[in-house]
Amino acid sequence: MAINKTNFWNTDYYNHPPLTDEMIVIAENSLGVKLPILLIELLKIQNGGYTKGFAFPMTQKTTWANNHILLSEMFGIVIDKTVKTSQNILDTEYMIREWGLPEKQVLLSGDGHWWITLDYRNGEIPTVRWLDLECEEDIHVADSFDNFINELVSEDEYAEE
Repeated sequence: MAINKTNFWNTDYYNHPPLTDEMIVIAENSLGVKLPILLIELLKIQNGGYTKGFAFPMTQKTTWANNHILLSEMFGIVIDKTVKTSQNILDTEYMIREWGLPEKQVLLSGDGHWWITLDYRNGEIPTVRWLDLECEEDIHVADSFDNFINELVSEDEYAEE
């Protein structure tokens, strides 16, 4: 199921500034990668924040759940140091060092113990990975960011009854 980009975002709790082309260039240069076009399109609608509540169906069990991972938030690009936020992909380099994450990652979501990342270890086109540091999980989620987004479903499909 393809996600409706205009119905992807919920709140921008941290009030990130709107994404500009200059911010994209700064982020890509800082991270040393080319970001997926679909990610940029989503961030131009809202520059990170909480989503409408999505889950990605998994065939491999993770520490999160037997059959899915959640995407309740997605990080934006914030170059203004006065904006206080915990949802900034530009914190990736610091978090890689702080948490001992694999190199060539761009953090999309997570809290330090687990992450959903763009993984550039195998080339210029990233795959999407689930990393759980405490349980040493490094699990392939999707072949591309587009595949990841287009296979998201409402988190309600996994709500406990």
